[in-house]
Amino acid sequence: MTFICKSCARRLSYTKRINRRGLTIAASTTNTTILPPPLSTTTQPLPSTPPNKPTFSSPTSRPSQPLIPPSALSYHWDTQPPTPTQLTSASRFFITNPPCHLYTASHFRTIPTTSSPEVAFLGRSNVGKSSLLNALLGKKICYTSSKPGRTRAMNAFGVGGVNDAGGLGGGFGGGLVVLDMPGYGKGGREEWGKEILKYLVGRRQYVTHFPAGKLSTAKSSGKSAKLLRRAFLLIDAVHGIKRTDEQLLAILRQNAIPHQIIVSKVDRILLPKSRVPSEEKTERNLAATRKMLKDMKPIVQPGSNEGPGALGEILTCSAEKSVERGKKLGIDRVRWAVLSAAGLENYSSTRSRAMPISSSKQQEMVNE
Repeated sequence: MTFICKSCARRLSYTKRINRRGLTIAASTTNTTILPPPLSTTTQPLPSTPPNKPTFSSPTSRPSQPLIPPSALSYHWDTQPPTPTQLTSASRFFITNPPCHLYTASHFRTIPTTSSPEVAFLGRSNVGKSSLLNALLGKKICYTSSKPGRTRAMNAFGVGGVNDAGGLGGGFGGGLVVLDMPGYGKGGREEWGKEILKYLVGRRQYVTHFPAGKLSTAKSSGKSAKLLRRAFLLIDAVHGIKRTDEQLLAILRQNAIPHQIIVSKVDRILLPKSRVPSEEKTERNLAATRKMLKDMKPIVQPGSNEGPGALGEILTCSAEKSVERGKKLGIDRVRWAVLSAAGLENYSSTRSRAMPISSSKQQEMVNE
């Protein structure tokens, strides 16, 4: 008897002779069990790995993000960079003080008046203002979109204070106010630019009084000071300073509005791809970043008679990439700059929450 595979043997009729592909199977009329050929009892050895075949390590041994020195994330020529202790204090201030939405205004005349120092974030459409503010405030409180012109009004957020008006900006006291401004350029509108200029000029001219004891460690404690402390102008790291940015810088100088440059999306230069760059590539990216910052200096501080230039430092950041767990690239330096502008750099290291100011006291300040 000749055997074929077990599956074919089961499908054949054994009451007659059947020819299939040249093989003849003889079967008796009686029930005959056809067994498959016996398996070999010897175990075949597994093929060995070729000596030249590459081996892959475990996920824990994969290379981490390249080491980026802190000096590469900022350029200081008139100021001193913050210390690690100061950066930790600034981070703690924003983490322990969740932001609250105060108001959204399309026109400057509808903006309520507060007694808290204000900082405003400006920039072209799709430069990453809302994403940066979400990382800065530690909460996704601003709307973000890949389409330019998503922010269409002035949005104010309070940090470190108490809102006594139940959601109205006029009842917010203590801490500081951060404003997200509509973008200009592509996707922007002319009326947005007019309202932004009204805010910058009007808020800078407005003088408010900060009572002593409420912000006891702030520079403005017990004194009258300008309400708008600083305007932060965001510049795209890939596109650099464009003509519309230069026009806004000239307006800020002419109106003596304190301002500072922040280069956003710096990860597109330092870490342009998803893969971890080599050490040589990282050095080239760091050199390109330093050159970019130095080339911006004569533009932000032209030395003309138009007015005071930008603050003598340029910061870089990324709202997407993290250098440490839970810490976005350069965000703590931006936090420290915001606190320094508001006069809360010492306050952030001594307490975690600003003292509340009652609504009646708020009204007295407005009447003054």
